[in-house]
This record gives sequence, C-alpha cells and structure tokens, in this order.
Amino acid sequence: MFPAPIQKRSQAAQITYQTFLPLALLLWLAPLLAVAIFSIKPDADFVNANYWGWPTSFEGAVNYGKVFFDSDMPRYLLNSVLITVPTVIGAVALSSMTGFALGIYKFRSNLWIFFMFVAGNFVPFQILMVPVRDLTLDLGLYNTKTGLVLFHIAFQTGFCTLFMRNFIRALPFELIEAARVEGVAEWRIFWYVVLPLMKPALAALSVLIFTFIWNDYFWAVVLTQGAESQPVTAGITSFNAQYRAAYHLMSAGSIVAAIPPVAMFFLMQKHFIAGLTLGAVK
Repeated sequence: MFPAPIQKRSQAAQITYQTFLPLALLLWLAPLLAVAIFSIKPDADFVNANYWGWPTSFEGAVNYGKVFFDSDMPRYLLNSVLITVPTVIGAVALSSMTGFALGIYKFRSNLWIFFMFVAGNFVPFQILMVPVRDLTLDLGLYNTKTGLVLFHIAFQTGFCTLFMRNFIRALPFELIEAARVEGVAEWRIFWYVVLPLMKPALAALSVLIFTFIWNDYFWAVVLTQGAESQPVTAGITSFNAQYRAAYHLMSAGSIVAAIPPVAMFFLMQKHFIAGLTLGAVK
C-alpha cells in the first residue's frame, strides 16, 4: 500500500533517485542562490547585463554595509520585530484559550463556532483589502504598528484555534477529570494541567506564525507606508529609485530579512517537529 523504501527498490530506481535528487534540490535552491550571488555583485554588473556571469568584483561588504548603515533597514527590522513578536504572543494566547474551550467543553453550538473559525481561513484575503483599510482609517490605526498587530492577530486566530483545538482533543481527558474530582478550578486546570502538555504545540505554532507574519508583504503594503511602521518585507522596496532598481542592495536586504525566520526554525526545530508529529503514532 505504501511506497517501498528506496533501499529496497531496484538498482535502476536507486540510481535514478540519486541522480535526480541533487538536481531537484539545486532547482529548489536556485532562486535563493541567485539572490545570494546578486547580493555580492557590484552595481555595474547589472548595468552591463552581467546577471548570471562571474562577478567583476566582490562587493559583499560594501553592499551589506550600505544596507545596514546607509538605509532605513535597521528601522524596518525593528518594526518587524515589534509587529511579529506581539502578534505571535497574542494569537497563540487567544487560540490556546479558545482551543481549550472548544476542545474540552461540550455545549450547544460548539461545532458551529468551531466551523466559523475554520471558515475564516477560506476567505480570500484580497477581497478584505478595501474594507480592512477603510476600517483602519476610521479607527485611526492606519500606518501604525498597532493596527498591523491587531489585524494580524485577528486573521491568524482562526488557523491557530484549529491547530490548538485538535491538539487539545488528543490529550488524555482523564487528567482533566481527575483534576475536577479534586476540586481544581477550571482556570487552574487550563494553566497547570493543559498548558504544560501543550508546550510542543505552542512551540510549533509559534514558529509557524512567526514565519507567516515576518514574511507577510500584502498587509504590510496595504496598511502601512514609510519607515515609521513598515516591516522589513515592505521596506526592501525602498531600494527602488524612480527610474531603476538597486538589485544588489535589494538582494542583500532580502538575505538579511530571511535570516530571523530561518534562525527561528533551526533554534526551535526539535520542538517544531515534536509538535507536528505528536499523536501521529500511538
């Protein structure tokens, strides 16, 4: 029923696998490698259409120096931190409580409320662009980090609730029943019994939401403008001039912007994988 391991396949299949796997990996990494190479090229290479050739000189230190010291990139990075971290905390905290309520308590309309959280994930966010922008203008939240944080929390809570509710339902209900028999209050059951068991799920969800929010470009452009509140994804476009784009600086800025989510994943890799695979094997 399931595909056999490659070690048990024929010799021809193993050779084909070993041949095409590096090619597929190279093809997948090609855009990232191209950006990394562009980030160390001088501006003259782009003017002379030397896009894929060997750099005429290695200007990596100069390019990255301009990104950090001659632009607003540090401000954009700080904005991304101030937007992403509160969003992760808010979305994970809210979804933990809603997931606990929907996963533990049995009440009328429980399933319908859960379906409403799930249904929100299927609404194309493009159709919300105009009403959300108008709402931020009416509330005085346009072009503010606070507005971006609030709307990110609102948009991410549906997916996070789906994730947390399914995880909590997989926990042994006997632990909660035992705590209730001992007379433990419901909020103490959540804080001292359920929450410690949710650590793998909290870590996995935090990594996912951190990556989603840090890499967001759509809402960053729709709801913010300028270095005062824009995150790094939108700030990279500031390297574009009126008549030409500084591709070498944009590439260097893209590499810098990609470092935090990659570092976040590798630091939390153990907990991330544990959270995604917990319950897959009984």
